[in-house]
Parts: sequence; C-alpha cells; structure tokens
Amino acid sequence: MSNHMNMQEINPKAYQAMFALEGFMATCSLSKNYKELIKIRASQINGCAYCLDMHTKDALKNGESPQRIYTLSAWRETSFFTEEEMAILAFTEELTLIPSGISETTQARAAALFSEIELTEIIMAIVTINAWNRIAISTHLKPIMDPK
Repeated sequence: MSNHMNMQEINPKAYQAMFALEGFMATCSLSKNYKELIKIRASQINGCAYCLDMHTKDALKNGESPQRIYTLSAWRETSFFTEEEMAILAFTEELTLIPSGISETTQARAAALFSEIELTEIIMAIVTINAWNRIAISTHLKPIMDPK
C-alpha cells in the first residue's frame, strides 16, 4: 500500500472505538508526563514517526526537557529518570515487545511503586499507544512538517 489510507473516513466506527480508549486515558490518574513517556518510548520501539512527532511535541509543550526526550531510548544509561519513570519505561518496553509478557521483576518493581489501579492505567496507556502506532504505520501516516 503506497498511498495513505484514511481509516477515519473509511471506517469511522473503528476510530470511535480508539477515541473511547483515549477518552478513558484522559480521565485516569496518570500524569501527563507519564503518559507522554509511555507514548514516546512505545513509538520509538515501533518505529512510528507520526506518533513520535506528535508526542515529542506534546511532551515539550507540557514541560518535558529536550535532554530527557533525546536520551529516552537509552534511559537505563542515564540518571535523568525517576524510579517511577524507570518502572513505567520497563513496563512499556516489555508490554510493547511482549515476547513472554511482563517479567516478575518488572511486575514487582512496578507494584512496589504504583497502586493496582495505577498499574491498570499504565497497561491501558501502553496498549492504547501501541494500537495507535499500528494504525499510523499500517495506513502510512507521515509527520507533518511545521512551516517555519
């Protein structure tokens, strides 16, 4: 498929289902910072340029530092992220790659830092961005250049 498929026009009910997930995510207790880290890291893993473009811009608007965004793919090698953020990033990587699910170590680490409700919200945030990545990649969405 070489041309962009506008899934929203072709099958609006499918898009409405995705927006229902987004509606839930807007009401959950996870901070915008946590949600954007999840979205950026999963999009890096999935190679989704459209989502990376959108969510890095959103993160910057929300006060995220460029340095943390630049080094996010190497988060284990930096001291820029909190213990909670590192737990979320490990969870994001394992759930996005999902070779055998979340490891006991990652599960225990996250369970020590977050409530059960927060863990379900983290899982839903990861599932949601992975679905958006797959939609954007499969329909060939491309980032829109900002005119400067």
